[in-house]
Amino acid sequence: MSVQIAQRTLEDLGFAEVLRALAHRCRTTPGKERALARPFLDTEERVAEALALVAEARRLAQEQFSLPLGGVSDLREAVNRASKGGMLEPRDLIAAAQLLYAFARTRDALEEREDAVPILATLGRRLPMLEALASRIDRSFEPDGTISDRASPDLKEARDRASGLHRRIKSRLDELLHDEAFLPKLRENYYTLRNGRYVVPVVSNYRGEVPGIVHNASQTGQTLFIEPQAMVSLGNDLAIAQSVVAEEERRILQDLSNQLGKEATRVQDGLDAVAVLDEAEAVALLAADLDAHTPVFTGVEEMALRLVRHPLLALKGTEVVPNDVVLSGQARALVISGPNAGGKTVTLTAVGLCSLMLRCGLPIPVAEGSRMPLSRSVHSTVGDAQDLSQGLSTFSAHVAMLRDIAAAVGKDSLVLIDEIAADTDPREGAAIAIAVLEELLDKGAVVLVTTHLEELKALAHMDPRFLNARVGFDSKRMAPTYRLQLGASGASSAIDVAARMGLPERICQRARDLSLNAGGPLAKALAAAEEERRKLNEELDRAKVAAEAAEKLRKELEAQKQAFERDRKEKMMRFNEDVEAASEHAAAEVRELLVKLRAQSNEKAAQEARVALQQRAEEAGKRAKEARAELYQVVAPAPPTLKVGAWVRHSGFDKDVEILELNGDEALVAAGILKMRVPTSELSGSRTAKPQQRFPERNRQEAALKKASAAAAAEVQATNFRCDVRGMRADDALAEMERFFDQGMRSGEEAALIIHGHGTGALKQAIRDYLTNSPYVRMFRPGESHEGGDGVTVVALRA
Repeated sequence: MSVQIAQRTLEDLGFAEVLRALAHRCRTTPGKERALARPFLDTEERVAEALALVAEARRLAQEQFSLPLGGVSDLREAVNRASKGGMLEPRDLIAAAQLLYAFARTRDALEEREDAVPILATLGRRLPMLEALASRIDRSFEPDGTISDRASPDLKEARDRASGLHRRIKSRLDELLHDEAFLPKLRENYYTLRNGRYVVPVVSNYRGEVPGIVHNASQTGQTLFIEPQAMVSLGNDLAIAQSVVAEEERRILQDLSNQLGKEATRVQDGLDAVAVLDEAEAVALLAADLDAHTPVFTGVEEMALRLVRHPLLALKGTEVVPNDVVLSGQARALVISGPNAGGKTVTLTAVGLCSLMLRCGLPIPVAEGSRMPLSRSVHSTVGDAQDLSQGLSTFSAHVAMLRDIAAAVGKDSLVLIDEIAADTDPREGAAIAIAVLEELLDKGAVVLVTTHLEELKALAHMDPRFLNARVGFDSKRMAPTYRLQLGASGASSAIDVAARMGLPERICQRARDLSLNAGGPLAKALAAAEEERRKLNEELDRAKVAAEAAEKLRKELEAQKQAFERDRKEKMMRFNEDVEAASEHAAAEVRELLVKLRAQSNEKAAQEARVALQQRAEEAGKRAKEARAELYQVVAPAPPTLKVGAWVRHSGFDKDVEILELNGDEALVAAGILKMRVPTSELSGSRTAKPQQRFPERNRQEAALKKASAAAAAEVQATNFRCDVRGMRADDALAEMERFFDQGMRSGEEAALIIHGHGTGALKQAIRDYLTNSPYVRMFRPGESHEGGDGVTVVALRA
């Protein structure tokens, strides 16, 4: 079934301007002609093929590559004449050579890019390979277009003979012009050509004294142009030689024309292929200028044009407000209302033009991801339909078009009606409009209609096939916004528009007063519905803002959690490395100490100390490994028992939250001021009281330190092993402590008390810095109040 587009629709929508814009971007005459006659494609497959070709052309354009079509001339008439035996002029033959060279360049360029543009490369192979003929023609002409001596040996020989005769004649004439007896008879001292013969200007009074042939005379008759008798024989020889040259030149032109004529069919095919390639490049340029995309083809049940713009306005550089035009589900008719000059008709014609462009295989000015049906017929009535030639009023002509449209539409039809049934009584006009629209929908058409009729705005509330849309009006600026809002009907704002157009304020105010009492029950019901819709939209906007804030917070918390975890692992790895390094260092110190012990005491005591130290080192290493394993062990939590008011852990945020509500497998929870609904599967560790912030590794370390400190304190209370360094300098105090620890190790002491006092704090700090890295020390802490407070340091010695 063919595509049916009425001429009236093409005129309503201005489709010819789109084709002219396309032709303007072509570089060849065949391409321009093809663009202006671009057809509507009757199948989805053909549309897809055309768009695939355009996609490849756009790919080349994005690479800043242009097909080498320079030198392509429209030689269809000349080639046709040559095919019938006609002789072409040199300019046509030279243009033909350039055309054949362009064929070769374009074919080669596309073959090089075949992987990227296979469809264009296939077209390129339709270009004939006639470089030999192009070279033959090119070699036969000089750059100025004259036939070259290289065209044939006979031509060169004939030209050489004619040139020789020219030289002889000029030499004889030069002699004659220098003859003192001959000069007085000349009007001027020169020679020239008349009718291809060399002549001199002789004063008419001396006609009898200069024998020869008169070839011309001046307008006054006082000068005669005479070929001297002595030159006549040479002139005859020159004429014969020139005729030989001319005949050979004519033969060469005829021969070249015949060779081109034999390839006429291939050249015509090549020109047709060039037209397709040129047009494809032009479509790519047009699509780039429109920022156009190819929508997904759909059935008539769906249209979703995202950020659609009017093609002609976009091409003119007019600032265009992009809009979404969406029909889905049961909705098949879009009823557009709102102020005059607010963009209703622009939206209507934009959708219509996009439909026509898509049927021609042209990308349309919409955002990516748009969806559009391929309409098999498009019908419109836009603007004043008055037909004075048939005696029809505006309303009568409008109804006649509605009649024709209703009779022609089918399942794949798109119908565009501007101001339906507007030019009559509003009540009866609304009734006609509703009946017509229902008929169109019953036949399966998709309809876009603009209106000011309140009854049509109410259809969306009663029939799911209708969807309202409105163009906005800025009451502060008293101007339309041109923004289309789906799901809402719009006021005409006629009085505001009239005021903006300069209608006197007193008239506008009077109109406002009258309009307050003019609204009927339907208008009031629509206003109430609109107010309810506005409130719902506000609620929806607030919900969206809250959802966005919650999502933002969730991402921030997740980022913080990940950063904390990375930091924790890095610190623990460094801690473990430091511990292992310290252990190795301590072991080395112990080995050194044992050497000293062997030297200072008996061998048996030293051996016993070595064995004991080795055992303790192995036990410490085992404990360190167990601690590391415990650090990275993941224990699956037991399924929690959830109840309202309980505190649980949310796995997504890694935060403690309070349960506010439980509803099946969902829970409403609170994390600070933020409330959200989450799956119960993300909650764990139920408890009744709000938990303290948890840091497991740090808590374990603190607990271990407290336990060790308590043990160390108990040990100190049970020993009198003390070192008093008060009043000493730091270096002396540290030396004394080293001797003190040596003694303690030999005697088996496990704890010690260093008494340093408070003073300036320098001695205390130096001592504790020393203890941090001392191989003798397992851990240390400041003293408790009953031990001497911060004036002492309690030390647990290594066993």
